[in-house]
Amino acid sequence: MGEKSTQKRKYILEKARTVFSEKGYKNVTMKDIVDACDISRGGLYLYFSSTAEIFMAVLADEHDEDDEEAVVAALSGDASAGDMLALFLKEQKKEILRKKNNLTVATYEYFSVHKVSAKDNPLKNQFDTAVTIIQKLIENGIENDEFYCENPLGCARNLMYVVEGLKIMSKTCSITEEAIDRELMYVLEGLVPEE
Repeated sequence: MGEKSTQKRKYILEKARTVFSEKGYKNVTMKDIVDACDISRGGLYLYFSSTAEIFMAVLADEHDEDDEEAVVAALSGDASAGDMLALFLKEQKKEILRKKNNLTVATYEYFSVHKVSAKDNPLKNQFDTAVTIIQKLIENGIENDEFYCENPLGCARNLMYVVEGLKIMSKTCSITEEAIDRELMYVLEGLVPEE
């Protein structure tokens, strides 16, 4: 794919992301994306054959960082493991609270209808990457006597399940910022060794 084609594909994905965030997944048609991109139907079909293909590309485009780079970045610098974990959770909280350009509803609509293998599932890949980052931060915190945890992997998975649950709650129920803070702090407090 040439540079111009790469830029056009990126443009389509940016516009499609906005459409999916506004309408969900099930209500989006190829015509909606054609209109948002202001291109011909044939022009869109040069790049994508269906809304499902576009949606998966949008999700993959969001999370195409190299896993190892993300882990290394999480452990680099002078910040403590506790500070890095707090920063990571702050970013997760922003995503939970984000109202505009949020793909949570579209994502759950898509995955409630389409079966995607674990290896091809960008959400699973994102989840696994986050678990790995958190696990490494916890292990780093244990080495530096910041944290106490007998099962860093289990704690990391649990924390990400809490985050994913909060994402769903933010879209299906009324959840306050205070409630999000309380749930995230509950997990973090379990890592701090008793004096």
